[in-house]
Amino acid sequence: MSIRTTIDVNCDLGEGIGNEADLMPFISSCNLACGGHAGDEATIDKVVKLAKCNAVGVGAHPSFPDRANFGRVELKIPFYQLESSLKEQIDRVKKACQTHKIEMHHIKAHGALYNLCASHAVYAEFFIDFIARFYPDTPVYVPFNSILSQRAQGKIKLLFEAFADRNYEADGSLVSRAKPHALIKDEKKLFKHVLNMVKRNEIHTVSGTVLSTKIDTICVHGDTPKAVTLACYLKQQLEKNNLKIQTVICK
Repeated sequence: MSIRTTIDVNCDLGEGIGNEADLMPFISSCNLACGGHAGDEATIDKVVKLAKCNAVGVGAHPSFPDRANFGRVELKIPFYQLESSLKEQIDRVKKACQTHKIEMHHIKAHGALYNLCASHAVYAEFFIDFIARFYPDTPVYVPFNSILSQRAQGKIKLLFEAFADRNYEADGSLVSRAKPHALIKDEKKLFKHVLNMVKRNEIHTVSGTVLSTKIDTICVHGDTPKAVTLACYLKQQLEKNNLKIQTVICK
């Protein structure tokens, strides 16, 4: 088995926190809010500029069009309406990337849409078909062994993602944000969590069980408390363990 020497670290940006410039030195790709749950053309343009200057890959981060709930609850709208909104959102990022002469690196669904695509076949099939028709050459960040990743094999490009700052349940789902232990806020605990995933291909869950996984990219949420401190510490410790942060390329 080959020894891993690089890992992509991604971050959700453009969500109104205003810490994009501070986070850029510690990440290698970003997921850019594009009007569904947060963000607008001005913030998209600003973050794309910053990303280009920092050699950070830019991805679109579309969601249910529901700013009131920050895209974190299921919005029960017809799929044709959801498709129209997602295409409009993603195309905002794609247009900004074209303006600044870079390629859009990836697509990553946000919040409730991400979770539903990972766990519900009807949403997974919808999203796979949507990507295959409109963005067939753009990789999608997905959880390993999710319904989406299983059904998308051979249909769209995939990169497997795990979360640095979130705890996991025994079934591989994220601990609900409604629970007090959903987030990992301590730097050392976060790094241990990541190192298990990156070096050992393991996710250690809150129940004590260990899940096997494959990881291409690790996410630190931009709105997590101390996000900049966590991302900085993570990069430092990864480098001490001979892991370079580098934008992942989908082969």
